[in-house]
Amino acid sequence: MRNLWKLLAVVLALVLVGAACGNDDDSSEPAPSEPTQEAAPATQAPEPTEVVEVQPTQGCDHTYHVITHGDSGVFWSVVEVAVRDAAAAIGCEVVYIGSNNDAVKQASDIRAAIAAGSSGIAISLADPAGVEGAAREVVEAGIPLYTLNSGVNNYKDLGGVTHIGQTETVAGNGAGERFNALGATHVLCARQEQSNVALEERCNGLAETFNGEVTSEFVGLDAEPETQQNQIAAILQGDSSIDGVLGVGPNLPLRALEAGEQAGRDLVIGGFDLSSDLIDEIEAGRVAFTVDQQQYLQGYLPVILMHLQATNQNTAGGGLPILTGPGFVDTANASVVKALVAEGTR
Repeated sequence: MRNLWKLLAVVLALVLVGAACGNDDDSSEPAPSEPTQEAAPATQAPEPTEVVEVQPTQGCDHTYHVITHGDSGVFWSVVEVAVRDAAAAIGCEVVYIGSNNDAVKQASDIRAAIAAGSSGIAISLADPAGVEGAAREVVEAGIPLYTLNSGVNNYKDLGGVTHIGQTETVAGNGAGERFNALGATHVLCARQEQSNVALEERCNGLAETFNGEVTSEFVGLDAEPETQQNQIAAILQGDSSIDGVLGVGPNLPLRALEAGEQAGRDLVIGGFDLSSDLIDEIEAGRVAFTVDQQQYLQGYLPVILMHLQATNQNTAGGGLPILTGPGFVDTANASVVKALVAEGTR
């Protein structure tokens, strides 16, 4: 896929060069299928054709920004890889900045990108209240705004072109149906970010389709794995009816495994997103499934779409979000996905 985009970028560059050199058309030979009015004299040598090697990096005068609430963990590192791959494909500078769940910093970075004259800004909206002011300033400055990962419920009101991600409630619905099939009766929905509306929507979606009881709790940040394990263990010890845990990120299912052993409980465990450790536990049958939102697409597609809008006035989505999930990884497809996780693209 990356090679294909690079090839398309080269083709686009060649087309642009051809359009810019319009006065060369008079000396080009007609295609065989086109009628010719007069044959060239047999003694006339054809004019030499200059061969120009066009690299994808030639001639790009645009800079784009992708500014998220993410850290450099197993999820967001894949987004960063995708942004770099997309930048290489279009041959433009793309600045990626993660704010590690600091809405004040994210808003400041967005305003800095506006001041720098960005040609397009893509942002996540995990904390709409903290970031929407800066997001509106992007649109007011005449810069195309895209949202990714979180923001599906807000991008239209902010004037965004489209959203690239999954509908979190629908993803939660799918998880609820999985827990029904697995026979759970009371699921702890464990969250790793306290003010992330997308994670709350996952838990709410779970509650909509799950036939049993759902308890939704913030159990600590991913940067504090021991705290997460202890928090989950304490909740399990406080309520013996909990027989399932849904971790709404790739690290929490692993903490739930450890917490279950700590509390002496046998649990049905599901997760969200991917990591090599999580895939290992799915292959081993200790974690039942994880919901895959394909975050590589969330990093790659906004860059390509911003560039197409800046250079060719294309927009995609038709006013609707561009969905990257949900998909599910379980024992049936874990080994195939595992190889891609090792490559850093899943």
